[in-house]
Amino acid sequence: MRQKSLGLAPCLLFLIPVAAWAAWLGWDQHRDVQPDGSVTGPYEAWQVIGLVLTLLASVYWAASRGRIAEAVFATTAGLTAAVYYDWSDDGSGLFMVGVGMVMMASLVTTFALSTLIASVKR
Repeated sequence: MRQKSLGLAPCLLFLIPVAAWAAWLGWDQHRDVQPDGSVTGPYEAWQVIGLVLTLLASVYWAASRGRIAEAVFATTAGLTAAVYYDWSDDGSGLFMVGVGMVMMASLVTTFALSTLIASVKR
């Protein structure tokens, strides 16, 4: 039985979410105050959609090649690292709750998508 070499795929699948976070969300750090006094942000819907589509492309690439574990764990690790770095300056300490939520959502979503993509591509 021939074993697949890991190569650069895990590194790329880790770095793509980090770079995508920086490109789509990392630069927007201010919250918007609405005329009624409510606060929104710091991210707009189009930024989050851009991030999701970027990650979807990399997960599709890996899962369609049978690299489900790499797609799931490297993508989740990269996204979690980017979120942790970006949110770690929060003074309330609650950023870890958000980081944990992003990590779990990323893990579940990338697993479901990778499994679906791999099964459809067979």
